[in-house]
Formats: sequence, C-alpha cells, structure tokens
Amino acid sequence: MRARLAAGAAALMLTALLSACTPAATDPDDHATTAPTDEASETSGPTASPSPTPTSAAAALPTDCRAILSKDVLAQLDGVPLNDAAFGASGVGPEGTLTCIWGDPEADTTSLVTTISRMSRGPALELLNGLVTSDGFTCFTPDDGTRCEKTWQNAEYPVIDGRTLFWRDDVLIDTRYSNLAPTGYTSSIIEHLFG
Repeated sequence: MRARLAAGAAALMLTALLSACTPAATDPDDHATTAPTDEASETSGPTASPSPTPTSAAAALPTDCRAILSKDVLAQLDGVPLNDAAFGASGVGPEGTLTCIWGDPEADTTSLVTTISRMSRGPALELLNGLVTSDGFTCFTPDDGTRCEKTWQNAEYPVIDGRTLFWRDDVLIDTRYSNLAPTGYTSSIIEHLFG
C-alpha cells in the first residue's frame, strides 16, 4: 500500500513539474546533470516551483552526433566507434530524429545509444510518469526541463546499465547505456540544443 501511495505521489509531482512549473533557481550541478551514474538513483524526487513555464521556440533537431558533444565528452569517447552498421539504423531518420550509437560491435555489452526526437508535452508527460510509477526512475528539473534517470546492475555482466531522459520545449533526449557513461554527456547535448 505504501509503495502505491509513494508511486502515486511521485506521478502527481511529475505531472505538476511538466504542466505548469519551472525549476528552482539553483546550480544545475546540484542535480547530477552529468551522465548518469550509480549516484543518480539516490537523487531526491521532483520538486516544484510555483512560476509558470515560459513558452520558447522549439529547438532545431541536430543532424550530427559529434557536433552535439563538447570536446571533453568527445575525448572520453575517443576510440569508440560511432554508428557502426552492425547496430542497425542510426543517424538522421524519419521526421528528423537523430540516433547516435556509440559502441564497438565486438564488445559484449559496452554501448551508448541516444535518440533525439520531437515529443509534445502530453506524450512526454505520459512517458515520464510511467517511468516513475512503473520503473522507479528519479526525476528532477535542471536546465529548464525535466530529467528522469535510473541505473541498474547488468543482468549478465558486472557492469552498470542505465537510461537518462531529458525533455524540454517538445524535444526529448533519450539515452540508454551499458558500461559507457561519459561524464557530462547529457549536459553537453542540452547545452548544444538549448544554449
């Protein structure tokens, strides 16, 4: 019963975040804005601020997987193949969606897959609420958006897997990774898209 109440409370708080609130004026680094780590699951739940979300022009979807990353993040990915055909479709896809797949096809588990796409508020709210209530994701509000993340132990290998999502102004950045989480990865993409 307590688990249901906690999940319901988390869903209501996330709804409030996406429907009419902006984040409190704090340093974004107060909330693990770098690539997700084991510590990400320990962040506090969402908090709301009473001010309405400003309306912004939609950011253009990127077309280059390297251009969205800082020099520091690219240095951390040095030597990791990008968009190898063995992983399937990548690059710019339907409706301008960009899929970036970092990983060596000969590695058993090490990879990082990011999809950047358009998603309006309603579907984003449904997706993020579902991750909170059903999958135990933690959400917070850095960089004028909503970020949800979770890490877990890989079922087969002694490595950490995870997923980080960031939604702002009808753009969703969705990253799934296994044993490859460069520091500052998501923050670098956010900076490139939203300045």
